[in-house]
Amino acid sequence: MRTHTTTHQSLPAPTVPAHTAPSQTPPAARGLIDDATRQAISDRLELLAMQAQRRSAAYSEQTALLWSRIGARLGTGKLMRPGMVMLGYRAFGGRNEARAIDLGCAFELLHAALLIHDDVVDRDFVRRGEPTISAVYRDHALANGRNPVDAEHAGNSVGIIAGDLLISEAIKLAARAAAGSDAEAGVEQAFFQAIEQAGAGELEDLLYSLGPAPATTSQVLRMEQMKTAAYSFQLPLQAGALLAGAHPAQAEALGTVGCQLGVAYQIIDDVLGTFGDPTRTGKPVESDLREFKSTILLALASEQPEFSALLTGFREGTVDAGRIRQELAAQGAERFARQLAAQLCSRATGSAAFLDLPEEARTLLLECTSLILDRSS
Repeated sequence: MRTHTTTHQSLPAPTVPAHTAPSQTPPAARGLIDDATRQAISDRLELLAMQAQRRSAAYSEQTALLWSRIGARLGTGKLMRPGMVMLGYRAFGGRNEARAIDLGCAFELLHAALLIHDDVVDRDFVRRGEPTISAVYRDHALANGRNPVDAEHAGNSVGIIAGDLLISEAIKLAARAAAGSDAEAGVEQAFFQAIEQAGAGELEDLLYSLGPAPATTSQVLRMEQMKTAAYSFQLPLQAGALLAGAHPAQAEALGTVGCQLGVAYQIIDDVLGTFGDPTRTGKPVESDLREFKSTILLALASEQPEFSALLTGFREGTVDAGRIRQELAAQGAERFARQLAAQLCSRATGSAAFLDLPEEARTLLLECTSLILDRSS
């Protein structure tokens, strides 16, 4: 069989216009929430999981066990979404931080649910270097004599159930956090929008992976805006600001800046998913390629006809994932993706909306750009 040989060419420059960032240099990345607040959020998440476990124990021992396993994984990550809520809340002078912590925890519960469902969609059984919920129940089924196909189905079925339970708890918590406040309707609308857009982004991501070629750069950016940026940055910031009493226009401006930062975050995530250190990311470097994910890396590289032909061979099984990664590296896909992420951050922090925000919000968002662009996991 004749092997198709590609000619290495430079990828086209990113099309997102660059803006000059403010002259202020972001301080060293120290996280968006202080240690005391982080601990309060972790403690609240632990309590919420324990309460769900106790309630379910009254009618289902297995559901109580599932909540125990879910609870062991909560509050152990970056807590970025609660951090976004607290940033928005504090930037506009919020004074009831217990409400804000509950709202932040609601977004974190939603995040945990979406991660579990995403692992099912992507057929991943490792997350942050540890077995996923689905893997735990898959292995249980294997130990009980089920064949591998049935065991994977059982594990993924539990993953779907676990995600559904978390979404239910997240909705209830978000409603309680906003109940009785002047911004109750706005906060609830923002939270429901987060769920809707995350679902829409996940659907488009899946359907793009079934196409004969990766999505275009503009399609990928739009998908990543819905799948990640909306529920991780835009809407937590917006909801936190609304809860603090911000005018809806101010909260929307904050969310707009957050949306651009969120897309940059996902672009770096795409880079780490293919070129990162699996011991730090907790994810195999060939996972996205195996599922034919339409990442920004593939979108940029596929603008070269030679790479498109190589991808066809990969889909047909005549080219392995290692060869695709090698070609992406040779074409400079990582460099261009990182440049695009930096331009999005610059665009966000150079926008009129950014400059119209309170000073504390601007300072913390500048820190956020450093956290996004320099992260390795």
